[in-house]
Amino acid sequence: MSADLDKIAIDILQANDLGGYTIPTKGLYPYQWNWDSAFVAQGFATFDVNRGWQEIETLLQGQWDDGMVPHILFRKDDPTYFPGPSVWGTQNRALPSSGHSQPPVAASTVRLLFEKDQSATYVERLRVVFPKLLAWHRWYHTARDFDGRGVIAVMHPWESGRDNLPDWDGPAARVDTSGVGDYVRKDTSFVNADMRPRKTDYDRYLAILQFGRECNWDAEKIARDAPFYVADPGVTFIQLRADRDLLALAHALGETAALPEIEEWIARAEQGIELLWNPDLGAFTTLDLRSGVHGEGVSSASFLAPYAGICKARYLEPTLAHFDRMMSKVTYGVPSYDPDHPAFESMRYWRGPVWGILNYMIATGFAEIGETERAERIRKDTVALIEKSGFAEYFDPISGEGAGGNSFSWTSAIWLNWASPSRNQQAA
Repeated sequence: MSADLDKIAIDILQANDLGGYTIPTKGLYPYQWNWDSAFVAQGFATFDVNRGWQEIETLLQGQWDDGMVPHILFRKDDPTYFPGPSVWGTQNRALPSSGHSQPPVAASTVRLLFEKDQSATYVERLRVVFPKLLAWHRWYHTARDFDGRGVIAVMHPWESGRDNLPDWDGPAARVDTSGVGDYVRKDTSFVNADMRPRKTDYDRYLAILQFGRECNWDAEKIARDAPFYVADPGVTFIQLRADRDLLALAHALGETAALPEIEEWIARAEQGIELLWNPDLGAFTTLDLRSGVHGEGVSSASFLAPYAGICKARYLEPTLAHFDRMMSKVTYGVPSYDPDHPAFESMRYWRGPVWGILNYMIATGFAEIGETERAERIRKDTVALIEKSGFAEYFDPISGEGAGGNSFSWTSAIWLNWASPSRNQQAA
């Protein structure tokens, strides 16, 4: 069966390839998404390293002058998607795009690509990509850590990549939606509304977007005045991992001038993550930087600490205890939110479902600190979900039913790069 699924996964990536860039899935997501492309590149690299590099290179074509890499690149105006390019007010950029970023997975992917092939061709491609990645990381450490606290904030739930997390509900409830006006969503034309954010959530998303557009996406105005500004363990841990990977790439290239800056980012984050530690829960949670209130639930991002190289016993022991408790409540892990929390919904977007990309990162971190049994449980659950329900966008952790979009690029990619039994037999 794994060989058949390997072929299907390759076919999905190739079918969603629109010529150097890949869409997540046809219909629901018709553009190039930021962290989707980073994972997609890993999948392509299992059978075509050049195509993996190309995915990253096309993503970076949309980089803004300040270093930010947007979460969506609108390479064409597709009427099936809302909010499209005209809503964001960014038409004067290199490519029409959204106005904020997404979790910076790209540097970690580039390290993986480079370690696959370090021939002269790829050294030169890395030399071109490296300063762009450095500028993007610098943007995150200034624009989204404006006061140098060592944690990364998001100005919009979409910037987190985990759009509809219950922990956004409290901070977003303060957002004034009176000026949003009428609009027509397109996502529920493709997917059951019970799997997607509610209208109340979407109103808030659009109100925050309007704030960003009205201030021309000015980072300082956003940091000081945005109605939503929340420090996120997911982006913080992914950024810290990416900084470590960028540091390794700097050493590989002999980019000694960049080393002190990257090392400073890493040291600041290693201290700053204490701000995200919720002592009442014994877990890393969100922190509303407007109110100073921690999120009240444990999400799957809480388990990314080892992926970021954070493995002190005072953090790790309660984190693993939460992991074991949450995994005991579901048939398939890792649920994106605590099943014991009243806001948990097994099929609604990021409020409970399993996401293959989070499973991959969590398992990678666990394996690196020697938690091989837990890491293998995650991988086997991912295999079982895909065998049961195909390459869905996400999965119900109780029934295993696929949800969201189908023939999904990043699910196919992490199958090829990590989950597939064929891949693991090769690595053995």
